[in-house]
Amino acid sequence: MTIAEQIQARRDEMTRAETQLADVILDNYPVSGLGSITELAEKAKVSTPTVARMVQKLGFSGYAPFQAALRTELGEMISGPVAKHDTIGTRLPQEHVLTRYALAAMDNLRGTIDQIEAEDFDAVCALIADPARRIHIAGGRITGTLARHLYLHLQMIRPGVTLVPLDASWSHHMLDLAEGDLLIAFDVRRYENNTLLMAQMAHEQGAQIALFTDPWRSPIHRIAQHCFAGRIAVPSAWDSSMSLMLLVECMVAAVQEHLWDEVKARNDRLEAAFDRTKLFRKFT
Repeated sequence: MTIAEQIQARRDEMTRAETQLADVILDNYPVSGLGSITELAEKAKVSTPTVARMVQKLGFSGYAPFQAALRTELGEMISGPVAKHDTIGTRLPQEHVLTRYALAAMDNLRGTIDQIEAEDFDAVCALIADPARRIHIAGGRITGTLARHLYLHLQMIRPGVTLVPLDASWSHHMLDLAEGDLLIAFDVRRYENNTLLMAQMAHEQGAQIALFTDPWRSPIHRIAQHCFAGRIAVPSAWDSSMSLMLLVECMVAAVQEHLWDEVKARNDRLEAAFDRTKLFRKFT
């Protein structure tokens, strides 16, 4: 588990001062914990002994080892594919890649689901299922695939769903984003500037934001009403999208169940269009 995940998992055990400290650490994670113990205490408006106790609760012998772990995580966040490949090559056993990758992916799925609050998940599904609310979906260079997957399914479920373009024309799209709309943003490490700027503009225009990100959390989390952090680390030079895809597909299943009568009618019309265009091959 990352330090951020450990903090989230222990929230119920924390005192008020420790919760205050946790919020400050997570707000600009992991950079927030790289200053001195005094600086962190002052920023969180708690005592230095409170910081020391929190660090020990997380399993560290002192503040220095805690910072060393944060620096390691920061290095992982900003590293590119080549650096990641060099690192994993020395750490992993030499079993077949299928086994190593599958085990890591299954670990990611379990770890991701363990961190999700059912109430938060249900709240976003309710927002998506609200016919009075328009849905805007945005992703980045790689996460755009997840955004498109969600868009194609939600577009079959309900009207008023838009996929924000990845090119420079995304700023034109902001003209149609209004107060009360929902922006669903996908942003994982190395976080993309355009996605952050889009979320900031949506927030300023009164839209709600649901963020799908990684354990280190995109800067968008500071303005998002809902944040889902999926585990993404696998024995590869590239991160895995499987945990976020799981959340997307669970969300689609929940929303279509909630709106089933409308979904059925909408898809009957879609199937008629498919038949007319002969998009799919028919077997007799």
